[in-house]
Parts: sequence; structure tokens; C-alpha cells
Amino acid sequence: MFRLPLERLEQLYLRAFDSEFLRRIVKNSSYLVSATVLAAGMGMVQNAFQARALEAAGLGLLAAVATFSNVINRFTSFRIDELVVKYVRLFEERKQHDRAAAVFKLAAILEAAGSLAAFVLIMLLAPLGVTLFSDVPGVESIFVLYGSIVVINVIFDSSDGMLQVFNRFDIKSIIDICQGVVRLGLTVLVFFTGGGLQEMILAELAGRLLRSLAVIAFALNTAGKQWGAGWWRTPLSVLQRDRRSLLTFAFSTNLSATVSLVSKDSEDLWVNAFLGNVTGGFYSLARTLIGLLQIPISPLPSTTYPELSRAVAQDNWAAVRKVLGRGSVLAALYSIPVAIALILFGREVITLYASSEFLPAYAPLVILVLGYSFSNILYWSRAALLAFNRPVYPTIVNLAGMILKVGGIFLFASYGAVAFAALLSGYYVFTVSLAVLRVLQDVRVHPPLAAGA
Repeated sequence: MFRLPLERLEQLYLRAFDSEFLRRIVKNSSYLVSATVLAAGMGMVQNAFQARALEAAGLGLLAAVATFSNVINRFTSFRIDELVVKYVRLFEERKQHDRAAAVFKLAAILEAAGSLAAFVLIMLLAPLGVTLFSDVPGVESIFVLYGSIVVINVIFDSSDGMLQVFNRFDIKSIIDICQGVVRLGLTVLVFFTGGGLQEMILAELAGRLLRSLAVIAFALNTAGKQWGAGWWRTPLSVLQRDRRSLLTFAFSTNLSATVSLVSKDSEDLWVNAFLGNVTGGFYSLARTLIGLLQIPISPLPSTTYPELSRAVAQDNWAAVRKVLGRGSVLAALYSIPVAIALILFGREVITLYASSEFLPAYAPLVILVLGYSFSNILYWSRAALLAFNRPVYPTIVNLAGMILKVGGIFLFASYGAVAFAALLSGYYVFTVSLAVLRVLQDVRVHPPLAAGA
């Protein structure tokens, strides 16, 4: 009775994922998607408790404090996990294990130095942060308290890259779930005991500390298993021939990250600076609900990037084509229905999630849904450019988008949160479109030499 439907499902699966590259992406993504769904679900419940406890102004200030620390940390650091994924994977494929170990060592050193520099800057710039982004004076200690997260994550990104390279997405998933449980549990405790903003931040930091320590420990353990107990003594001089390539990649991706900070990752700072903490709270809630759209998509770039790097290293352009095309189809199957649901029932979702006080978040939510849906479907655009060894191109594109967006902020900020949402969505459409065009040009000049992956 059930044999024919089951056979058709099996044929459909084999047709959709008819290469080892695609199956690895789906397998690794399944770990992360499962963890992301649970962690994001817990995170959204946590944010709901925060919204009810802090109200709009408090939620806006919390978003500004968190973004302030993140911006400074990203400014002083490199996208070090991408460096680890690209070059550790490259040297492992070539069986050059000493050079792979040296890359991880170098990445950890650079990240640790950047983290310490970031914390010093946070302490020095906290008074300026209060002046620009807070409606409440004298809360410098709050900015510094949240800023301690950069010390907690001292070599987190390097370690996270290691787990990606060696396909330890199962471990990453378990850790993410555990830290989500800790954060949610402590936030609920703070809510019912009448705690305020400082206590909410401490609950957040506790979960982040657990995640960072666990990821670092597993990454170091993985390094020891792969390269031996003395891997950390590998001299950096073994990378002498690769110095130019490494530095170009590191600085170009860091410049790209800096551009992204100004254009999109500092969104809560722009809104709180121009519109105040109350509107900042509404906008923060809208961006939180966008998480419903991103939950299963956000892990895909980190699982797709290693496989694209592997395919390019093997000159397997047939696999590259399959990953890009079928990845977009899968992303669209989720993104489009959820986007429609958020547009149709967004008001009800906001009221149920927080309260009717936050209904002004609906208009920016609808506009953000459009931009994020477009970005979701073409989620692989930046990962593909990095895998194709084009780290500079997305930097140039993002820089152009940043100039247009920042100019738009000064011209249209008076139109409120809707203007900020429209500018952010427009930024995504502009930058992703140009990145995709460049990827397609690169793919066309490489005929599919391999019949399959």
C-alpha cells in the first residue's frame, strides 16, 4: 500500500540530492537547522520576556547596547572563521597539515588581540555611546558590562571555523541548544523576580560564556586529534609563501565586515541615535520577528561555504552549479510561505508576542520581510565569492551599498522606522544582486568538467 509513495519519495530525494556535496550540506545543515530552530525559538521567547519586562524604551536601549559592543568588536577583528574555513580546508585537502595548523594558530592570535583591543575601546567609548544612543544618562556601566562579551569570545570565531572545517556541526548544534536553555532560563528567572536591564544582560552573558568555552574546548581537542598534541608549536614561518594571500584575504574580509557594520549590522545604533529608544524598541522587535524568516536559512552559508571551497579546490564545477541552484530552491520553499504569513498576520503575531504597545513595529516588519526574503533565496552569494577567491569584490559592492544607504539615512530618517526598514531592504537587494551576477559570470567560464560530485 505504501510502497509506491515511499519509492517516489526516495526517487525525489535522490534526484534533489544526487551528489555527495549536496548530501553533506543537507546533513550538516540538518544539525544546525535543528539547533537553530530550538535556539532561535528559545531566543524569541527570551526576547518576548525582555520586551514585556523592559517595554519599548528599555528594549531599544538593550538593542543599542548589544549592537554597540558588536560593532566595536567587529571593527577590531577579522572575519576570522572564514579565514580558517578557507585556508585550513585548502591545506587539509593538499595534505599540508603543518600549514593548516599554522593557519589556526595565526587566526587565534589575531582574534585574541582584536578582542582585547575591542574591550579597551568599549571602556573608552562608553560615555560617547551613552550620549549618542541612550535616552537615559549615566548608564556607562551598562555599556561596559555588555562589552565584556568580547573577552568571553576571545577566540570563539577561530574555534567555530575549526568545527566547520572538520564537520563538527553536531557539536555546534548541541552547544547552541545548551546555551539557549541557559539564557532563557535565567531570563525567565529575572522576569519573575522583577529584575531590570542589568540582570537581563547578565543572563545573556552567562549563556554566551557557556557557548564560548565549549566551542573553544572542542576546537582545541579537534586540533589535537588532527595534528597531534604539539600542533600549537607549529612555526608561523611555514606560511611564508602564503603570507600575501592570507593577508589579502584577511584584510579584505575585515574591510568588508567594517563596511557591513556601518551599513547593516549597526542598524539599531542608527535608529536609536536618530529616533530615540522608544522607536528603537519597536524597530528591534520587528527585526526580532524577522528571525522567523531566517531560522532555517541562517545556518546554510556556514555549511555551504566549506563544500563550495572543497568543490572549487577539486575543480568540480558541476557540484558548484548544483549547490547554488538547488540551494536557492530549498530556501525559497521556506522563505516565500513564511514571508506571506508574516505580511498577512503580522499584527496578530506582534500582539501575541509582546503586546499591542508594539503594533508600530508592523509597518517596518512588512518592508523588512521583502528584503530579507530576497537575501534568503540567494543566501549563497557571498559564500560563493569567497570560495571563488574573490574576497575583494563583495567589499566593493558593500561599500557602494553603504554609501547609498548612509546617504539615505540622513535624507529620509525623518520618515521614521519605515524609512530605515526600506533602506535596509534596498541595501540587501542591491548588494545581493550584484554579488549574484558576479558569481554567475564566474560559473559560466568554468565548464562542468565533472559529471557529478
